[in-house]
Amino acid sequence: MVSVCMATKNGGMFIREQLDSILPQLGEEDEIVISDDFSSDDTVDIIKSFKDHRIRILESQVARGISSNFEASLTLSAGDYIFLADQDDVWLPGKVNKMLEALSHYDLVMSDCRLVDDSLQVTKSSFYNLNNSGSGLLKNLFKNSYMGCCMAFTKRLKDRALPFPYDIPIHDFWIGLIGEVYYKVHFMKDTLVLHRRHDTNASTSGEISDQSWQEKFGNRLNLVKNLFIHKFYAG
Repeated sequence: MVSVCMATKNGGMFIREQLDSILPQLGEEDEIVISDDFSSDDTVDIIKSFKDHRIRILESQVARGISSNFEASLTLSAGDYIFLADQDDVWLPGKVNKMLEALSHYDLVMSDCRLVDDSLQVTKSSFYNLNNSGSGLLKNLFKNSYMGCCMAFTKRLKDRALPFPYDIPIHDFWIGLIGEVYYKVHFMKDTLVLHRRHDTNASTSGEISDQSWQEKFGNRLNLVKNLFIHKFYAG
């Protein structure tokens, strides 16, 4: 069973196109678990208009933030294999099947993606090339390669990664590092997502960070601290 976990907030402009790209790739027993972060636009109405039994939606009455919103979705998911999805991207045909094949050998897999604008015109043809992406714990502590919209992983990795520490910079970075420490990870060559960048994105994934070196250092220190705590208590 596949669980697609999505966090939404004021995503009415693109959410229909994203769900239209995901649903045909899922089986009847699969699910899309959506946690909505108190949207003030028509996001929830659009989601409900699909009337698809595979879509489950949790409506928050308070603003949670992106990592807590994804955590809520992941906590509700029941699948053996988990895919993270952004509200404004487009999944290319074959994404689910190709990544499931890789998940038969690995616990965490990444695909490449194209960065596109509002109208899906390509601005960067490869996130991997832009970011020099690849596996390796030290490599990723220095520069994160893990972007949630390109990520899929097993239930056992999900269970080990949850709950998210309160002071990590972002959820996908943490999930990626859990994969590096405990499991086998794989960066597929396939480009399977159109990752849309626009003025109202909830995160800056796929863009050059504007954080100061002090902020970056503090974030990585928190990640290393939490990895040590996690290793000590979880074994």
